[in-house]
Amino acid sequence: MNLFDLDNWHEIWTALKKNPVRTFFTAFGVFWGIFMLVVMLGSGRGLQNAVYQGFGDFATNSFFMWAQKTSMPYQGFKQGRSYFFNNDDIEGIRRNVTEVKLVAPRLQGGGHNGASNVVRGKETGAYNIYGDYPDFFKIDPVDITAGRFINQLDVKDERKIAVIGTSVVKDLFKADEKPIGQYIRIQGVYFKVVGLFKSKKKGGQADRDNNSIFLPFSSMQRTFNYGNKVFWFAITSADNVPASIAEEKVLALMKKRHHINPKDTQAIGHFNVEKEFKKMNGLFIGINGLVWIVGIGTLLAGIIGVSNIMLIIVKERTREIGVKRALGATPLNIISQIILESVTLTTLAGYIGLVIGVALLSLIDKIMVNSGAGSQFFLHPEISFKVGITALAVLVISGIFAGLIPAKRAVSIKPVEALRDE
Repeated sequence: MNLFDLDNWHEIWTALKKNPVRTFFTAFGVFWGIFMLVVMLGSGRGLQNAVYQGFGDFATNSFFMWAQKTSMPYQGFKQGRSYFFNNDDIEGIRRNVTEVKLVAPRLQGGGHNGASNVVRGKETGAYNIYGDYPDFFKIDPVDITAGRFINQLDVKDERKIAVIGTSVVKDLFKADEKPIGQYIRIQGVYFKVVGLFKSKKKGGQADRDNNSIFLPFSSMQRTFNYGNKVFWFAITSADNVPASIAEEKVLALMKKRHHINPKDTQAIGHFNVEKEFKKMNGLFIGINGLVWIVGIGTLLAGIIGVSNIMLIIVKERTREIGVKRALGATPLNIISQIILESVTLTTLAGYIGLVIGVALLSLIDKIMVNSGAGSQFFLHPEISFKVGITALAVLVISGIFAGLIPAKRAVSIKPVEALRDE
């Protein structure tokens, strides 16, 4: 069959508009199936975007560990013993665990969840104070909006400098002031502001970051009398090495260095970002799979409706088909015509559903962006071009299958019997 034959398309149009109500409701089933598929896939992507953006550019091959009380006696030490990681552990990890790439020790003012008092002139505030190495910002990056990061010389020379978040700037400085080069007082000690930063994350994570101040690790350790303590470590695995392998070896090393029973699972707290990230990936794969199953099921119901209606149309056109056969039309001509009608109906209805679904997602995204309603739970609902093409391919294939049974029914009609049909 020639797809560019206007007579064929005129015949298809005539057949479809002969009963417009029936055609509309038949097409609506296909339209609704593809529309719901697009909306559900887009919503799933919006949820995924929000969760992933909550991570910012966080290194997913990383893990954290911190000291806790021991839960088992070992080598003469009683259970319930408290201890701290120390500066020697930094080089110990780097030297003994080849599966590790970055080792970033960290201190936090006021304890693990504490906040320290900060003063500038008459303004005061309570913020998270961290003592860091430059490597920490390779694991959990932030955007520097002015000035610079902490560097290795700052740590080596124990410089009293600070990099402050946007919330700190807003609280301690006036809108027309330039914080770079100014001094803030942290627990009675002055630090020079050399950089301003903004979190790359969203939601509560971003608020906590922006409400923070970063100091050189050594400066904080010396200034506030932490001795050689390390509160916790952020560590990344080497390239092509799972974080769980590096984590296992680092934990074993720390237990050995601090005389902890190898079977004690409570003495070292740890959190593997890679494991959690894989769990989330698996969750979203499952959600997308469920969406496709539900969407294809809904679409299949519409396709079955198209097939049933095409059977009715074939029955109504029995005499017409008989005339065509009598005039020399081959079975292939009849089959092609019926399938083309089916594909046209499903593709047109599905394409409209696809366009309206994408338009709705774009409208929702625009409203959320303009109103500032974007949250850590839903962000930029969308579908990819690949998904759109896949959906259209599914429509065409579905249209072919929807037309096969009616087409076979059409060619099974004998010309003589068809011409007798009233």
